Amino acid sequence: MLNYAIRRMLIAVPTLLLISLVVFSLIKLAPGDPLSEMPLTIPAEVREKMRAALGVNQPLIVQYLLWLKQLLIVEPIHTFDVLSGAHFSDGMQRIISWQTRSPVFGILIQRLPQTLWVVGLAYVIGVLVALPLGILSAYKQYSMFDQVGTFLSMVGIAVPSFFSGVLAILIFAVYLNCFPSIYDTNLVINSWSSFFDQARQMVMPVMVLAVQTTAQISRYLRSSMLDNLAQDYVRTARAKGMSEPEVVFIHVLRNSMIPVITIIALGLPSIFGGAIVTEQIFKVNGIGHLLITSIYANDVPMVQTLLFIFAVLIVAFNLIADLLYGVLDPRIRYD
Repeated sequence: MLNYAIRRMLIAVPTLLLISLVVFSLIKLAPGDPLSEMPLTIPAEVREKMRAALGVNQPLIVQYLLWLKQLLIVEPIHTFDVLSGAHFSDGMQRIISWQTRSPVFGILIQRLPQTLWVVGLAYVIGVLVALPLGILSAYKQYSMFDQVGTFLSMVGIAVPSFFSGVLAILIFAVYLNCFPSIYDTNLVINSWSSFFDQARQMVMPVMVLAVQTTAQISRYLRSSMLDNLAQDYVRTARAKGMSEPEVVFIHVLRNSMIPVITIIALGLPSIFGGAIVTEQIFKVNGIGHLLITSIYANDVPMVQTLLFIFAVLIVAFNLIADLLYGVLDPRIRYD
């Protein structure tokens, strides 16, 4: 399996390079100019100097290679402390946001914890709820529990997050006044009171994201469980006198998790796409909100970097899913 993982990582390098070229080219060829918001009174020669400083007056391939170098190579940044007289050297990528004139990765590090709190917790809760729901729905097929679970799952899949988010705000924030409708990013947890305030404001965005995750994974798991429950090895295990929990959880569930692993692994990067809408609705100052504001501000370096990071996540979790196949199914051998 180690050799397979190394081969896949080597294949992922040209794949990501191709993705980076496509992302960079599409964003650069899109209409828009970084100086479009500047006053018209600025002389043309000053505009050209500013374009040269941003590097947008060079050929497309040169701009791409420069961006790729800035993305992959960590360069030292030397700073000087006036009070102590000491010199410091920090490593940071040189990609600069056109909107804030700050390093892109520095902004991402500031925004990432908010997204991880909301998206990560929502995904964990969604998976933990989906697994028993899918197992019980398949084991008790056509029962009342299965019919209710199927109905709720179909509603969760069909209703988009921008509608369910607004509906949650209308019910729980406006009518019931249970939770705040705006996420306070500046809240500092330094006491039990602030901890409960943080938990209260996370309930609605986490719930909106977790509902879709639960609905999707539970439907796939139910279908996979039903296919395996009808197999001959299940009847053989029962004929040998194995208890029903052993049959279901040791044999059926392990084989049923093979296709579900793909949904879980590849669903984690895709939920960041859902978080883009959810963060806008609840005003969570995370990665999704940053992407939308960067698009509005025509901040090309920030948009390119964020899209490339999403592509890296998809490739990485695809590899993780393939490796987990060999763990769950001993018949799969990579070496």
